Amino acid sequence: MTSHSPNRRRIAAALAPAAAAWAIAAWTAPAAAQSLTMGYAASVTTIDPHYHNLGPNNMLGMHIFDRLVERDSRARPYPALAESYRALSETVWEFRLRRGIKWHDGRDVTADDVVFTFERAPNVPNSPGGFGGFLRAVARVEVIDPHTLRIHTKQPHPLLPLDLASVSIIARHAATGAGTEEFNSGRAAVGTGPYRLAAYRSGDRVELVRNDGWWGGQEPWQRVTVRFLLNDGARTAALLAGDVDLIEQIPTTDLARLKRDGRLVVTEIPSLRTLFISPDYSRTGGHPLITDHAGQPLPQNPFRDVRVRRALSMAINRDALVERGMDGAATATGQWLPEGAFGFNPAVRAMPFDADAAKRLLAEAGFPDGFRVTLATPNDRWPNDARIAQAVAQMWSRIGVRTAIDAMPFTAFVPRRTRQEHAIQIGAWGSSSGEASNFLLAIVATHDRARLTGASNMTRHSDPRIDDFVARGSATLDDEMREAIWKEAVAYYAEQVPMIQLLQYLNTWAHRRGLTHDPRMDERTIAMGVRPAR
Repeated sequence: MTSHSPNRRRIAAALAPAAAAWAIAAWTAPAAAQSLTMGYAASVTTIDPHYHNLGPNNMLGMHIFDRLVERDSRARPYPALAESYRALSETVWEFRLRRGIKWHDGRDVTADDVVFTFERAPNVPNSPGGFGGFLRAVARVEVIDPHTLRIHTKQPHPLLPLDLASVSIIARHAATGAGTEEFNSGRAAVGTGPYRLAAYRSGDRVELVRNDGWWGGQEPWQRVTVRFLLNDGARTAALLAGDVDLIEQIPTTDLARLKRDGRLVVTEIPSLRTLFISPDYSRTGGHPLITDHAGQPLPQNPFRDVRVRRALSMAINRDALVERGMDGAATATGQWLPEGAFGFNPAVRAMPFDADAAKRLLAEAGFPDGFRVTLATPNDRWPNDARIAQAVAQMWSRIGVRTAIDAMPFTAFVPRRTRQEHAIQIGAWGSSSGEASNFLLAIVATHDRARLTGASNMTRHSDPRIDDFVARGSATLDDEMREAIWKEAVAYYAEQVPMIQLLQYLNTWAHRRGLTHDPRMDERTIAMGVRPAR
């Protein structure tokens, strides 16, 4: 008997793909019929599936590695390397591996490889944001036989199947002692996925070849090339020239034009990714990037005062960000999941725009004249990231918080973020599990390596009540009770404004006619979701 993840209300169905405005002659793609080229909007930083919990890395990793449990395009879990899983008690889960599965080098997959994976994933050296949080509940793994294992949790943990859908299983024989460099070279990148790594050219592309023996059935593409096209205009141009078959993150300024192009098809779906602003909490004292109007650092960190955070949130006109910053391809939000997701709180709406009230709050907090700050942002990672940051800076400057923008490539942004160098920064997170716990655990919970919480909490926010919500919700088996905890957490979060929520994205793709594409709420662009049209 297969036990799926706890019952959840399902997220709204995908939006229908845009229809062509008129019929034209078929467009002949230059690629061979059994090859596929996709244009990614951000670079993959490593092939190591445990090094960095980053969107491009995760979606590339789905081609090479498998997980015990997978999630479909609507974030619903289903058995993968584990043909079945079930709860034997409140703290013991049994997973049965599919028989006959081979690693790319022909060796058999066994339960021992899962044990090795669980040992390695939380302990990758120098990880800027790893996967240990997904294994935080695991007390021990008991191997019953080569195809059966029992996972003992420290307490009841109904989210275990959802958590394990984020942990790629790797081979003990190939990865023992291997670092990230060995994965990038291909030596340790031995998976069970539908494709094998052929070449990784950092900053340029990844080349994959089909794994004809994949347990999920042979894929239609013999070769898949992933090109990193970070510039919005270059990505659109490559599609129009026929150099790539599909692109993600359509520039919002190009969306209407591509929908009208009869050679192309646009697919869309509400996103699980939210855009927000993260203040720095790592310091109680001054920060060189937060000063008075004379340029002198403030004696204390103003972002630790909830009145300042609320003032900054009130000063943002989110409707204007949607209309002018995103050309309508987003929605204003006060939380981190789209409506209909498990834990979405319908009582929590986006903070109303009120510049006068924002000024009064600043004065109450001791800043009647405001202050100066530098807002850091990547300029090539999320749709219109730097453009949104610039708009926010203008809005804050109008209430006396004179804001400079420090925009940089994501490859420069991440190391500085990891070292807590930014005073306040643009951030984004895709809750791939489709449940409210994901964002709380990774971004908002206290950064604690021992407890495996806050793995991606780069601003070092810490609030015991948030930690309590995470602990209680994760251990609550009853669906209704657990969802009530998440809704309470959303309301508390909106009151405290630890991060300033901005927008919920709309995921978009465009591809040449002659293909079909299954858009994903987790925004992942994968060859397994692209098929030749019949």
